[in-house]
Amino acid sequence: MESKKTGSALVSGGSIGGLFAAAALMRAGWTVKIYERTDVELAGRGAGIVTHDRLIKALKAVGAEIADLGVDVEMRAVFDRSGAVVSQQHYPQIVTSWDRMHRILRALVPEGTYHLGRTIIRYENRDACIVATFDDGSTEEADVLIGADGFRSAIRGQMHPDIQPEYSGYVVWRALAEESAIPADVHSRVFADFGFFLPNGTQMIGYPIAGAENDLRPGHRRYNFVWYAAFSEDELRDMLTDAQGRYHPVSIPPPLVRDDVLDDMNKAARNLLPPEIFDILQHSKRPFFTPIYDLWSPTFNDGRVALAGDAACVARPHVGMGVTKAAEDALALARLLDATDVPGALEAYSKTRAPLSRDARDLGRRLGSYIFERSHPQNDDGRNHPDMDVIVRETAAILED
Repeated sequence: MESKKTGSALVSGGSIGGLFAAAALMRAGWTVKIYERTDVELAGRGAGIVTHDRLIKALKAVGAEIADLGVDVEMRAVFDRSGAVVSQQHYPQIVTSWDRMHRILRALVPEGTYHLGRTIIRYENRDACIVATFDDGSTEEADVLIGADGFRSAIRGQMHPDIQPEYSGYVVWRALAEESAIPADVHSRVFADFGFFLPNGTQMIGYPIAGAENDLRPGHRRYNFVWYAAFSEDELRDMLTDAQGRYHPVSIPPPLVRDDVLDDMNKAARNLLPPEIFDILQHSKRPFFTPIYDLWSPTFNDGRVALAGDAACVARPHVGMGVTKAAEDALALARLLDATDVPGALEAYSKTRAPLSRDARDLGRRLGSYIFERSHPQNDDGRNHPDMDVIVRETAAILED
């Protein structure tokens, strides 16, 4: 079979999706430049990432070093409000962190390829190339442009101006607790498992991840706290307003979340969560929240431009597929791209990936509906959720074909 012709690619966005796309294309022989809008290296995002066999295969496919990827978790456990375990399932997985994944992929990018403080704001398709324009007015040409600039993507904004994030009606609170700060009795009951608390109208998930610098030693790891809570659009607007009265559309930087918003969260947590989980929360670093949105682009291509990762589709975090989805977008791009017919290759890419991403979005919606649309009259304590087994089996768990 005749080998594909390679060429030059620009990647807008230097987070995990952009790094995956760049690594896959470089491994296929493309010359790649990555442009990240922040002016410092992305780091320190301790949020947990649940891995799957497909993600590990994708990491191997781009040549990533996956030794000491994360913490091995064997069991999934459901706690009631008293902290008692009411259900368990054996489901071994490796749980890692955002910063560990970023470092693994960043190591694959040669110096001089990754450019900080540069933002691509628009593009122009031409017959023989794509022209990207930066926020300083400068331009650059290449054979293809990959928009991996997140769910507020400027590239998608030009490609699909009518596609906007849709608020789901709830947010996710996140926090990290150092393992060494967790009381021993709480640690022995909660720390090792992928834990759930499933009362009517809300959901909490928690699990261990590596410590700073991917420290996997017992006593040096962290506990990743995730709590889904419903808020109206008016309530959300207030939560997205900082102490100086500035409203932050879509999301607010964690340091700017007001103290009174955190106080309200802590009061609700004290009244609702199992005592062990609340104790962990009290030993956590400053919590923050992220509104949950749905977003799906009906096509991922426009001439010589392609969308990948969250720029193309955002699935709710219940799915646990954000990184895996971005990885498989990247592998599909590398497999299909041919510089002799970039628009044709990207059309094939879109036809392959858009339906699969839609499926992930729909799964996230369904898992979210179990939290906020399904209840049981005797489930205020989290012991009798009507979909308990499905939630535990399908949350952050890719069901293989």
